[in-house]
Amino acid sequence: MAHRSGQEDPERYLFVDRAVVYNPATQADWTAKKVVWIPSERHGFEAASIKEERGEEVVVELSENGKKAVVNKDDIQKMNPPKFSKVEDMAELTCLNEASVLHNLKDRYYSGLIYTYSGLFCVVINPYKNLPIYSENIIEMYRGKKRHEMPPHIYAISESAYRCMLQDREDQSILCTGESGAGKTENTKKVIQYLAHVASSHKGRKDHNIPVSPKTLAHQGELERQLLQANPILESFGNAKTVKNDNSSRFGKFIRVNFDVTGYIVGANIETYLLEKSRAVRQAKDERTFHVFYQLLAGAGEHLKTDLLLEGFKNYRFLSNGNITIPGQQDKDNFQETMDAMHIMSFSHEEIVCMLKVVSAVLQFGNVVFKKERNTDQASMPENTVAQKLCHLLGLNVMEFTRAILSPRIKVGRDYVQKAQTKEQADFAVEALAKATYERLFRWLVHRINKALDRTKRQGASFIGILDIAGFEIFELNSFEQMCINYTNEKLQQLFNHTMFILEQEEYQREGIEWSFIDFGLDLQPCIDLIERPTNPPGVLALLDEECWFPKATDKTFVDKVLQEQGTHPKFQKPRQLKDKADFCIIHYAGRVDYKADEWLMKNMDPLNDNVATLLNQSTDKFVADLWKDVDRIVGLDQVAGMNETAFGAAYKTKKGMFRTVGQLYKESLTKLMATLRNTNPNFVRCIIPNHEKRAGKLDPHLVLDQLRCNGVLEGIRICRQGFPNRIVFQEFRQRYEILTPNAIPKGFMDGKQACERMIRALELDPNLFRIGQSKVFFRAGVLAHLEEERDLKITDIIIYFQSVCRGYLARKAFAKKQQQLNCLKVLQRNCSAYLKLKHWQWWRLFTKVKPLLQVTRQEEEMQAKDDELVKVKEKQTKVEGELVEMERKHSQLIEEKNILAEQLQAETELFAEAEEMRARLAAKKQELEEILHDLESRVEEEEERTQGLQSEKKKMQSHIQDLEEQLDEEEAARQKLQLEKVTAEAKMKKFEEDILLLEDQNSKFLKEKKLLDDRVNEMMSQLTEEEEKAKNLGKTKNKQEVMMVDLEERLKKEEKTRQELEKAKRKLDGETTDLQDQIAELQAQIEELRVQLAKKEEELQAIQARGDEEVTQKNNALKQVRELQAQLAELQEDLESEKVSRNKAEKLKRDLSEELEALKTELEDTLDTTAAQQELRTKREQEVTELKKAIDEETKNHEAQIQEMRQRHSTALEELSEQLEQTKRFKVNLEKNKQSTESANKELVSEVKGLQQAKTESEHKKKKLEAQLQEFMARVTEGEKGKGELADRSHKLQTELDNVSALLEDAERKGIKLVKDTTVLESALQDTQELLQEETRQKLNMSSHIRQLEEEKSTLQEQQEEDEVACRNLEKQLCTLQAQLVETKKKLEDDVGMVEGLEEVKRKLQKDMELATLRLEEKGIAFEKMEKTKTRLQQELDDLMVDLDHQRTIVSNLEKKQKKFDQLLAEEKNISARYAEERDKAEAEAREKETKSLSLARALDEALEAKEEFERLNKQLRSEMEDLMSSKDDVGKNVHELEKSKRTLDQQLEEMRTQLEELEDELQATEDAKLRLEVNMQAMKAQYERDLQGRDDQNDEKKRALVKQVREMEAELEDERKQRALAVAAKKKLEMDLMDMVGQIEGANKARDEAIKQLRKLQSQMKDYQRELEDARASRDEIFSQSKENEKKLKSLEAEVLQLHEDLAASERARRHAEQERDELADEISNSTSGKSALMDEKRRLEARIAQLEEELEEEQGNMELLNDRFRKTTIQVDTLTLELVAERSMAQKSENARQQLERQNKDLRAKLGELEGSVKSRFKASITALEAKILQLEEQLEQEAKERAAANKLVRRTEKKLKEVCMQVEDERRHSDQYKEQMEKANSRMKQLKRQLEEAEEEATRANAYRRKLQRELDDATEASEGLSREVNTLKSRLRRGGPISFSSSRSGRRQLQVEGTSLDLLSDDEVENKPTDANANETPAAPQPE
Repeated sequence: MAHRSGQEDPERYLFVDRAVVYNPATQADWTAKKVVWIPSERHGFEAASIKEERGEEVVVELSENGKKAVVNKDDIQKMNPPKFSKVEDMAELTCLNEASVLHNLKDRYYSGLIYTYSGLFCVVINPYKNLPIYSENIIEMYRGKKRHEMPPHIYAISESAYRCMLQDREDQSILCTGESGAGKTENTKKVIQYLAHVASSHKGRKDHNIPVSPKTLAHQGELERQLLQANPILESFGNAKTVKNDNSSRFGKFIRVNFDVTGYIVGANIETYLLEKSRAVRQAKDERTFHVFYQLLAGAGEHLKTDLLLEGFKNYRFLSNGNITIPGQQDKDNFQETMDAMHIMSFSHEEIVCMLKVVSAVLQFGNVVFKKERNTDQASMPENTVAQKLCHLLGLNVMEFTRAILSPRIKVGRDYVQKAQTKEQADFAVEALAKATYERLFRWLVHRINKALDRTKRQGASFIGILDIAGFEIFELNSFEQMCINYTNEKLQQLFNHTMFILEQEEYQREGIEWSFIDFGLDLQPCIDLIERPTNPPGVLALLDEECWFPKATDKTFVDKVLQEQGTHPKFQKPRQLKDKADFCIIHYAGRVDYKADEWLMKNMDPLNDNVATLLNQSTDKFVADLWKDVDRIVGLDQVAGMNETAFGAAYKTKKGMFRTVGQLYKESLTKLMATLRNTNPNFVRCIIPNHEKRAGKLDPHLVLDQLRCNGVLEGIRICRQGFPNRIVFQEFRQRYEILTPNAIPKGFMDGKQACERMIRALELDPNLFRIGQSKVFFRAGVLAHLEEERDLKITDIIIYFQSVCRGYLARKAFAKKQQQLNCLKVLQRNCSAYLKLKHWQWWRLFTKVKPLLQVTRQEEEMQAKDDELVKVKEKQTKVEGELVEMERKHSQLIEEKNILAEQLQAETELFAEAEEMRARLAAKKQELEEILHDLESRVEEEEERTQGLQSEKKKMQSHIQDLEEQLDEEEAARQKLQLEKVTAEAKMKKFEEDILLLEDQNSKFLKEKKLLDDRVNEMMSQLTEEEEKAKNLGKTKNKQEVMMVDLEERLKKEEKTRQELEKAKRKLDGETTDLQDQIAELQAQIEELRVQLAKKEEELQAIQARGDEEVTQKNNALKQVRELQAQLAELQEDLESEKVSRNKAEKLKRDLSEELEALKTELEDTLDTTAAQQELRTKREQEVTELKKAIDEETKNHEAQIQEMRQRHSTALEELSEQLEQTKRFKVNLEKNKQSTESANKELVSEVKGLQQAKTESEHKKKKLEAQLQEFMARVTEGEKGKGELADRSHKLQTELDNVSALLEDAERKGIKLVKDTTVLESALQDTQELLQEETRQKLNMSSHIRQLEEEKSTLQEQQEEDEVACRNLEKQLCTLQAQLVETKKKLEDDVGMVEGLEEVKRKLQKDMELATLRLEEKGIAFEKMEKTKTRLQQELDDLMVDLDHQRTIVSNLEKKQKKFDQLLAEEKNISARYAEERDKAEAEAREKETKSLSLARALDEALEAKEEFERLNKQLRSEMEDLMSSKDDVGKNVHELEKSKRTLDQQLEEMRTQLEELEDELQATEDAKLRLEVNMQAMKAQYERDLQGRDDQNDEKKRALVKQVREMEAELEDERKQRALAVAAKKKLEMDLMDMVGQIEGANKARDEAIKQLRKLQSQMKDYQRELEDARASRDEIFSQSKENEKKLKSLEAEVLQLHEDLAASERARRHAEQERDELADEISNSTSGKSALMDEKRRLEARIAQLEEELEEEQGNMELLNDRFRKTTIQVDTLTLELVAERSMAQKSENARQQLERQNKDLRAKLGELEGSVKSRFKASITALEAKILQLEEQLEQEAKERAAANKLVRRTEKKLKEVCMQVEDERRHSDQYKEQMEKANSRMKQLKRQLEEAEEEATRANAYRRKLQRELDDATEASEGLSREVNTLKSRLRRGGPISFSSSRSGRRQLQVEGTSLDLLSDDEVENKPTDANANETPAAPQPE
């Protein structure tokens, strides 16, 4: 993104053309069409208008081509009104969505506007061309302007950061992120350019016209130049050409620009991250390595090329693609620029050459060629010319380099072994070295630049940090580097979310909006935890580090561990791709990223060939050696190779390695960066690459969208949408949207807030969509767009209405005009026609002639009218004259008043002139006072800074005082220890006296042995000389023969000589140590073997225990299975019994049915003459009966089969369980045996280990004794030599110290009496040690064989002893003289010092008491003031807390109300469900009633049919009677008429009966059909009901079984818990017993300790007295403190030597007299005494070790007790929770049991009902037959009633059917409702949890706020104190001013001003020049020397 200033108008690339944006035509078009965004593959999103809605789909018409398309509603995104087009801040968009953001960016980009704000972000799109918007004119345009005053620009961001830093005194940061090629580096340059221009110190001086010396002119702007020139150097070494970008930064950097208080740049610092060092070795196609390689090869001169051994581009293997040129750039020119930049950065010539040498060496590394040998895999170097070049450049030896590469030395165990390398290993090592060398060079370069930019003279007050780091990257396959980059961006996005959340919600708080605070930064925390968490569970980086430590670890094991540990993490996924593509996926905020874990372990460890690294560290070239100074921290080849060893060895090595992994280092640097960024105010710049072709004016929408997502812009928009992103001022809202609420606001004045509230109330907006603040109305996203639409619609309606009114008015006007014209025409026509008629009439002519003459008669009238007018005019005239007189009078009055006013005005003008003069004077005074005030303010600021500094110093001093007090306490403790050591030293002195006697005897022996050894030495020397002569001869012959090997032989000789000398020294000094080391090594080997055996045994034990645990678990499982099977058996038996019962019932039913069948058959045979309908019914019933029979038979068969299967299963399960039980019993017996055997073996092993440890400790004791003896001998010799010279100097010191020691000795003697008591306790322990001593004496006899080997050492010791004897004699003489002097001086001192010291002590004590009292008084006064302040502060905090408490209480009460409401709703819902259940029961009851009614109707039908048959029979009888009557001829004449009548009546009756019969038959048919329908429906309902019942029963059974299982498992767990608890209780009891014993021991120890503490306290009081005495001699005391320990040690040694020497004298005299006589006896005594002495020493050491062990064991026991108590508490808590869970489970089980019982009851009721129904079906036929026979006679009477009832019955049947359907519907609705209620319940519960969480968060925030408030209060108190102090100083200054004395001021502003104060002139200088000026009146007015602030 290169930029330069051009000839074009820069404003075209900055400002938007508002005329185009506010085009009314586009606004009208937008309102007319419902324009939206729809997704498009080509453009990302396209504009379209909605034409039609079809449910979830919408038909749209594309705006571009008019095509129609069908889109899902969810895919549509709203479009913003045209007034938001090309908006500068996208946060202002009312519709915040991806489409709107993309469209806005696209529009601005195509208009040449590359910068756009998005809330806190500044989004930059790379233009790929030069824009004229980076000139100095543009910088000046943005300088001093606020962000919202100017269009978006990187300069606006820089200016706002700079101004915030100066105003708020807060550090700033600018974070530039984006993809490679997006323009991060260019924008970083522009920021630095702007800051260098705005904040350069020389410009500031120019502006203020300060005279500058020529020397300073030379250095003006040097720092700014260097800051700008640091970039080319870093770019050449750290940038490279990639496919996307020609100048891509391959590292991240954080540039920290420091400023002083006035805002000038005072220094800079650069930190780098993640250099892509692999690019130095290989590059992808069409890519280059770092620029510096090409620049060096292209731009180096011939002389430099020869010096650096440079070749052509194609000759280097590391330049993969040869010489690729960058278009528009020359590497030669760039090289020159880089060199110039280095010179400006003040790089020396030597440094530049050394750097270029290293660059050339990195290229040469790639040309080192290895070949594989024929027979082996070993690598070889066929030609070493390249190696010679490389070694020449790096200052190495060629042979050593080749050896280190091809066969490096690797540590295996304890020895170093040369390991041959394969070709692949050698190539890898060379590449790793090249990468590491280049990385170290880059780090050195950055450090050197920082050194150049660092200015210690000027101290930085604050800084602006510019972060240029790679953005989020998602490739097809991502490696370790991408994960680090993405991890960084995740942290940066969290920072952005957090800051945005704070700023956004601070405004809400400022505006007083109710808002529940959300920390959006926590959204990203799970992903960050997944990467960085150290433990529980460990993150990806922690697991990677862990795998790096493990042996035999590979990338696959790492991936497996990651999947195992983090498999369930919500942000972690297993890959969707195949295994060979990706290993795992992480869901970042920007999307899902697949990672491939190839070579992650190697990348994390970054291993090197440590042999070559050490060579580089030891290089002859200082520069190279300096680069490789951290050789100790690298991962060597032995550590990588050591991964194949055992775990023990690997662990041992890693401890020695002390290396840090790449992941750890990067994580540390990132945490530091984030800490600095969190302490700054961040400004975010997001760079976006528009296309991959590097074409200007082209924008790929999908690419930009992906980057917006990755850059977090869309994330920021998401956060915006959570809150209220659109906000509008009250006045603007009222002005714009009052049209929507015409009558809401009353006339007259009204406050803006009230008006807005009324308007919103009238608009009826949802309360969740808006908030009303103090000055603005806040809306959620999209609300303003909706209001805009409403406003546009309203305006269009008003305009349409206005247009219609106007048109109507105009039309009406035209119509009225037309009507008038019509009327006029009619009048004209009428007049014309009249005129034509009258034209020739004579009378008309006469009239026309006479008419004018008629006016003469009116003249008198006119005259009268004129007279009247005259009268009126005269009256008016009189009035006017009167008014004129009044006006003249008023005029005269006004003139007089005017004159008076003129006089007053003149007086006022004079006064005004005087006032003006006064004002001028006052203004001048004011100006002077303002200047003084400014100076005073600057002084106040300086004083504030000083006070801050003083406060910090005060804190430091306080901490220093505390440290000193702690040191004093430590010194007191040390002194007490020294007193104790003195007592022990006296005891040692006595022992040493005895030792000296023994040693003297040994001396005499050693002298004799020495003579013998001297003879032997002489012999050996003679042999040596002969051998040397031979060696010389041989050497000469070798020199003659082997001329070629001269160098090697010289080295060998040197090594041999040194070796011989070392061997001689070894023989003399370490003869015995070798044997001891061998023994120790053997013991260690034995211990290691035993440890291995122990480990094996422990593993076996663990395996056995694991088996035991498994078997116990198997046993428990088997028992569980047995219980489950028993329960199943019981259930099956119950089922069997129920099946038997049901079978018996079925058989009974079968018999009854068969009997009923037979009866029905007989009845049916009797009633064969019945209707066809009955026959059909009968056939149907027969079929049903046969089907029922078949079903019953099938069911019986199925039941029998099931029962048999169940029996078989049961029997098999029982057999298996019994077998399992037997096996488990056997296994248990075996386990118990194994356990006993292992326990016994374990005990034996423990005893063996103890024995070995004892043996080891004994051997160590022996070793220590021998070493101690050696050291004592050596120490005595050295001290004897030193003592000669030092005794004379120390004699004076000893006199003073001896007096102190004598006092201490007296105290020590008192202690000794008490210690005697302690010794009695230790005597018991001594008896044990005596037994051990006997064993040691046996071992010492074995050690006598080793004494022979000590002969060589004895000879040396004898020589030393002879020297000692001489020294002793001299010392004895000196001691005698010293003792005589000491006695004399002591006598004198005791006389004189006693009196003086007593008096001085009293005096000092009194003075110190006085000082202490005054100090205490002052401290108490200060403490009292502080207490008062703290009291007031605490009171305020209490008030705040009370307010918060009230607020929290209100919140809680609101929540309780909500909870109560929710409970009420729940209760209502329960009531509703109960009501529905009652209604359902009623419906069922009604259904049953309907069934009974239908049955009764069926019976009635049957009865009707029977009646019908009876009627037919009667009819036949009547007909037969009629025939008989007709046939009979008797009484014919008489009865003919009667018979005819009767016949007619009968015929009528017959016809009526027939009609009735026909009607009855129709009704019967209808009822039968209805009945059939009812039966079918009933059967279907029954079947459905039975199915539902069966399903519920099954579900209940399953639930019951599951619950029973859970209960049993819980019982088993409870039993286990009880067992564990019992074991724990037993263990606890044991521990308590042990504790009691230990407590007894501790009590004894405590008593002794209490006595010791009492003595200590006494001693401490004495020590305090001594300290008071020592305060006068503070200087000497400080010296003594530093040397006290050494002096005391030396004192003790000297005292010991004095006593020894005394006794030596006596002993030596005795020895001389009786030497010859008692030699043999002394020899025996020496042997005995040495053994006794060593035994006593051993006893003492053992006792001390035993005491230390006991103390350690005590501490361990206490720790164990604490652990056990914790475990006990945890177990009790677990038991409580388990019991609670058990109770809950039992209650659940009880509930389920009750439910089951209820269901069983319902089942029984239903079965009973079924039985009743079946019984009614059976009895129906019998009852119908009997009823038909009984009711035939009554049918005639009931026919009419039945007809009515039939109709009613039909209606009822229909109603029941309808009700049945409704009931079914209601049942289904109830089910749905119940499901809905359940969901609502779950939602409500979740909502409650959320509310609780929010409450907790609110409480936490409240506590934070309170803490912050307290902190602020404290700061305020401090500030008030400081301000009071300053106000006092100001008052003093004012008083001085009034007196007229000269005063010095130091200005914080740049520039120099003269200030005149009553005749004295003051020079106010800038902070860079002056800090103080002398206040003396006669002082010179020259400025002081500049001092740093």
